[in-house]
Amino acid sequence: MKLYFCIDDTDEIGTKGTGELAQELIDVIEQQGLGRCSAITRHQLFVHPDIPYTSHNSAMCFEVDADPAHYGILCGLAQQHLLNESAQGSDPGLCIAPLARLDQAKIIAFGQAAKREVLTRAQAYQLAFEMGIHLSEHGGRGDGVIGALAGVGLRLSGHDGRCKGRLKVASDTPTVAELLAHPEIDAVRTLDGETLPETTPIRLVDKVKTVWWNHQNTLLVVAEGHDWINAQKPHLREY
Repeated sequence: MKLYFCIDDTDEIGTKGTGELAQELIDVIEQQGLGRCSAITRHQLFVHPDIPYTSHNSAMCFEVDADPAHYGILCGLAQQHLLNESAQGSDPGLCIAPLARLDQAKIIAFGQAAKREVLTRAQAYQLAFEMGIHLSEHGGRGDGVIGALAGVGLRLSGHDGRCKGRLKVASDTPTVAELLAHPEIDAVRTLDGETLPETTPIRLVDKVKTVWWNHQNTLLVVAEGHDWINAQKPHLREY
């Protein structure tokens, strides 16, 4: 079965971030042979004075392919991980959502709404209850349940989120074909979604990061003079 795991609001300034906690959870799942995990995507949510957050208000989501018999173990493991590792004073939330149970239109709409307006815990719990998916809070005010549910919807939309971490690429000017051979790059596209010939060289500048586009880890590229370069921070803000 395919499961979506998403956590939000697990950190405080000076503590390990939510992305690090998500990676630790992936490591435990895979070390115990409970499932195969995907890369983590970071989903930016609404920044507003009425929404408490540490620095950026973003949720971390990943997918797990697992035997249905392991579902209960995975839920317990993830809850215990947040209880043990979340920072004191944070408001951690956890969502574990089997793909088969999701009302995709509703949860995607919830995720998109969480990028532009203030939502409530009651709204999040109501939608989770309707779909029969796991949503739980693990300290503080528990407001992280809103972002945890929203992150699942945004990941499921296939067109939101930056993939966690920066990529290491051997060459400073690889071709598109060489980039596509990288284990963490599924596609190379322009900001308009177009593909380039595989022989096209891409000059890599600063941090090399992929985004979640069309359900793939996608390296976006932009024209700079006569060259193509990897998309920079201003281009990635909408993700």
